[in-house]
Amino acid sequence: MKKRFKLAEKERRLFRQTMVGTKLLQQDTVKPSRPFRRTTTMLTSLLRQKQLEANFYFPDEFQPLLQKQGPTRYIRPGTRSDEMKKLQRGDYTPELFLDLHGLTQTEAKQELGAFIAACRREQVYCASVMHGHGKHILKQQIPWWLAHHPDVIGFHQAPKNFGGNAALLILVDLSE
Repeated sequence: MKKRFKLAEKERRLFRQTMVGTKLLQQDTVKPSRPFRRTTTMLTSLLRQKQLEANFYFPDEFQPLLQKQGPTRYIRPGTRSDEMKKLQRGDYTPELFLDLHGLTQTEAKQELGAFIAACRREQVYCASVMHGHGKHILKQQIPWWLAHHPDVIGFHQAPKNFGGNAALLILVDLSE
């Protein structure tokens, strides 16, 4: 490696004059008496437990009746109809995004459950789930899973600027 910058003799002398009276620092790092034990196993088991709890909301046996014509959409019964219109027009801007490209169904289900929990924890009302095009496996499954989840108010195919037909905008119920 070449030295790109060399100091002139005058600058070296100035540096040495400035450093007169200084001394080298001694390393004072304290070494622990016992080795540090990582708690990642506890954190991963806790995270896995939360993801398994989230999977409870996503049964594979029953598939709700969703509209086949037009964009993918769902609104929970008893919810104001103008919420769906606002989603459709793109009035809501998603605050969190989840990209599920390349995941298996099992991985996507776990990530989706953790994502909805994160939306509730962070008080995010509108979020975006990107499932991509691919073989349409996740595109078919995700609406069914979302329709089952008790914290999902509704969802609609995202506008073009948020992913178009490769993404869904979801509304999350923030009430306790």
